[in-house]
Amino acid sequence: MSTVTKIAIQGPGLKKQGIVVLQSFFIGFFTFIELWLRSGVGILTGVMILLSFYGALRFGRPGTTYVSVVTPPLAFAANALFWIMIFDGFRPSRVGIDFIAALASVAPFLIIGAAYGWFVYLNAKAKTKPSKARRD
Repeated sequence: MSTVTKIAIQGPGLKKQGIVVLQSFFIGFFTFIELWLRSGVGILTGVMILLSFYGALRFGRPGTTYVSVVTPPLAFAANALFWIMIFDGFRPSRVGIDFIAALASVAPFLIIGAAYGWFVYLNAKAKTKPSKARRD
């Protein structure tokens, strides 16, 4: 029988700054690729968003869970707006429609990732909170 082993990482893990940079880079890169190939975002960017949530939670140091959960939606919104303005030019009505369409396209992925991330964050916070002993 084979045994499943966890991936061992060297060192304590990523700092908050490293998490923000890596998540922003990977989400931005895949957003660019999809906008360039398809003129819209979709499953490729969505899967990358989910992987960035999971990767940051898995490889981040203790205490970086909040940053791991908050960064992907903000990174996606900033990158999508940037790349849409690069590809469409500065036409406010076109940029606005494409930006809202991009947010709507990846909304299920953002919701799933955020729900998982906030669950992990709140669960860890609840475990560190001392329990209140009932006094009779």
